[in-house]
Amino acid sequence: MQDPYAFLASATAQATVAVPAPGSGPGFWAGASSAAFGPKGLIAIAYRLRTPDRRGSSIVVAISEDGRHLETVDVIEKESFSAESLERPALVRLDRGWRLYMSCATPGSKHWRVDAIDAARPEEFHNSTPRGAFAGSDLVGVKDPVVRRQGDRWQAWLCCHPLDQPGEEDRMSTSYAISDDGLEWRWLGDVLSGRPGYWDARGARVTSVLPDGRASYDGRANREENFSERTGLALPQSAGASLQATGDGPVANVRYLDMVPVPTGGHLAYFERPRADGSHDLCVVECPG
Repeated sequence: MQDPYAFLASATAQATVAVPAPGSGPGFWAGASSAAFGPKGLIAIAYRLRTPDRRGSSIVVAISEDGRHLETVDVIEKESFSAESLERPALVRLDRGWRLYMSCATPGSKHWRVDAIDAARPEEFHNSTPRGAFAGSDLVGVKDPVVRRQGDRWQAWLCCHPLDQPGEEDRMSTSYAISDDGLEWRWLGDVLSGRPGYWDARGARVTSVLPDGRASYDGRANREENFSERTGLALPQSAGASLQATGDGPVANVRYLDMVPVPTGGHLAYFERPRADGSHDLCVVECPG
């Protein structure tokens, strides 16, 4: 069986553009997506749009029959959450309906929190009332969740930004939490951090986790590479939920990789790919294995 992460390393350039950048030039981004299969084989996907004058402006919810051609069914504006910006959401299928975890920037600060909204159908999220899921604190901002549910067991990997040093808030690591309902969480600590002296020295943000525990993550070497993260791979450790970064370099010049298992086998890989002009497209490619 082919390793989907190994396949991805050579396939990103041939990927299909599912959502083009909303404009040309730096700061025009489509991406930071989260997708899941729903009833009747339809795929639901939520992704972030950004323009230079509307930072993290909205989360778009779409459905698709093939994972490549997306039909917009809902748009959630940042003003609905009193947020200065929205970043990567996490979309999870419930027994009846859907849940969307929203990364929300606190206005006038470097703090982030994560709220949850539920809807019976993907097109009804805009009518939902937010509930707190991950509040962060005065010392830590939390965002970009990866959430997995298996029956009554919920797992989450959260990107954490320390706020103790002004001007250094872009530093990041990944923490792990578990829950019985997806709303009240128990934190179990950091599971992946940057490696001094490597390409990911500034931090590591988990973006996908396969059933066997292998994970992809965004990393960068320094503050100047903020918003230009690349994808690396991490392996599960024998004890607990800790991950160990592998390899001396990234495997792809993309970020926010989301691996979605296909019921018939293989994976759909969604990711945010940069253009030469500084804009970002949301892309998709099918990976065997």
